[in-house]
Amino acid sequence: MDQIKIGKFISTKRKEKNITQSELAEKLNITDRAISKWENGICLPDANNMPDLCKILAISINDLFSGEIVDMKENEKKLEEHLLEITKIKEQRDKELLTLEIFIGIIISIIMFVCIFTASFVSMENWLRVALIFIGIIPFAIGILYAIRIEQIAGYYECNHCHYKYVPTYKRVLFSTHINRRRKMKCPKCNKKTWHKKVLNK
Repeated sequence: MDQIKIGKFISTKRKEKNITQSELAEKLNITDRAISKWENGICLPDANNMPDLCKILAISINDLFSGEIVDMKENEKKLEEHLLEITKIKEQRDKELLTLEIFIGIIISIIMFVCIFTASFVSMENWLRVALIFIGIIPFAIGILYAIRIEQIAGYYECNHCHYKYVPTYKRVLFSTHINRRRKMKCPKCNKKTWHKKVLNK
C-alpha cells in the first residue's frame, strides 16, 4: 500500500472538490494537521474516518487504498489485495503493541523495585518511607491495567477446544487466571472454559 500515492490522491480529490484542508478537517471532526499528514504520505486515515472521507471525496474505499480510481473489472482483485495488506498492517501493529506491553511491564517493575528497595534499606523518616512505597506501587498498578488493555486489543485469543478466535472484553481478560499470555476463559462460541492462547492472525 503506497502511502505517498494515497496521500497525493486525497489531495487531488480534495482540490477537485474545492475543499481546503481546514474545511475537510472540520467535516471529519479532526485537525487540519491530520489531513496534512495523510496528503504528505506520513500516515493513512484511521478506519473510522475512511467512510466519511470517501463520501466527501466521492470515491470508494477501494479507490482510496489504490490511490487512484479503480476500473470496475479490477475492483474485486484490488479489494482482495487491499484486505491482505490491511491484515498485514494490523498484525505488525499488534506485534508492536505486544512489545510495548513487555516494555511497560519491565519499566514499572523496575520503578517499584527501586522504590521499595530504597524504602526498605535507606535510613529515612517513616512518612517518607510510606510515601516512597506508594510512589512505587501506584505507577505499577496503573501500568498493569494499561498493559492488560494492550493485551486485550492486540491480536486475538484462540480457544483451545474449538479453536475459535475472538477479542474478549477487558473485564474478562482482567479477571481471568493467566500464565504469561495464556488465559483461562469461557469461549463465546463453544461455551467451554479452557486455556486460550494469544494469536496475531485470524
